[in-house]
Amino acid sequence: MAIDINRESLLTLPQAAKRLPSSRPGRKLNVSTLWRWASSGVKGGVVLETVTIGGTRFTSTEALQRFSERCSAGQTAPPSPSPTKAREAQRRKAEAILDAVGI
Repeated sequence: MAIDINRESLLTLPQAAKRLPSSRPGRKLNVSTLWRWASSGVKGGVVLETVTIGGTRFTSTEALQRFSERCSAGQTAPPSPSPTKAREAQRRKAEAILDAVGI
């Protein structure tokens, strides 16, 4: 989807950086991060939508929302192995080590 400049709330990249939280407490999100998201993308090709008007690059509040949704899509924690399966795997590993040593 492309940014619709008539319907979406445009933000310069520095304005957008000020609106977004940083992963480092007490630090602002760097504008270069948004440039990287817009040019290279993240997570295998998720790119932040931007538009250039008069030499200034803009994104929109709505584009930031779409970007975050695409980055978060399908993001669930992998199931942790049950304690029984984990113990069984440890037992097999220990047996393999003992067999290799000849015990």
